[in-house]
Amino acid sequence: MQTLTATDYNRLREGGEVIEADHFGEKVLRLKDESFLKLFRRKRLLTSDLLKPYSQRFADNARELEQRGIPTVDIITVYRIPSIERTAVHYRPLAGETLRTWLRTCTSLERQQLARELGQFIARLHRSGVYFRSLHLGNVLMMPDGRLGLIDISDMRCTSHSIGLRARLRNFRHLARYREDMELLGDSAAMLAETYNDMAGTSKGFRLKLDTILSGE
Repeated sequence: MQTLTATDYNRLREGGEVIEADHFGEKVLRLKDESFLKLFRRKRLLTSDLLKPYSQRFADNARELEQRGIPTVDIITVYRIPSIERTAVHYRPLAGETLRTWLRTCTSLERQQLARELGQFIARLHRSGVYFRSLHLGNVLMMPDGRLGLIDISDMRCTSHSIGLRARLRNFRHLARYREDMELLGDSAAMLAETYNDMAGTSKGFRLKLDTILSGE
């Protein structure tokens, strides 16, 4: 992790655009060269962030995804910025459009095809040991070449083995909480579940639970 002085930080962010902020300050900047700087603050005095800042976790998660062949952002470096009491990760964005945006203008046939691809993609994540806690359609991108990739990867856990059945269902419950996403998927959510189950080789009991989650019952 590289330490940035106040002067170096101001030079880096000069001419950048604030993409996201809250009452604590800036959170995401688009820099002049179209790269991004994501800032993290320590939310509590005693936290695991002391040992491993979220900026470093973000970078490590990107590396884990890259090793598994899953498209994501390209990390440039990780910074500690004492002058603003933040750490930051500097990265090149993943090209593409979020599925949430894409689904708003697609045809019914395209929606069905996307549901199949998303089911396959989530099955691949789970089989690869990736538990992406922030799973929703705003964090999955359709890339120009048609592949799917992940962004906003701070909250993620990777293991050397496929994730367990309870964690898989919990992951889908998180997705189903976003009612706008489920409305955009519409009837094709059933296709997502069917494709996922076929790829993952799930049991009848698991299939029933997944259908219940995605139907909002």
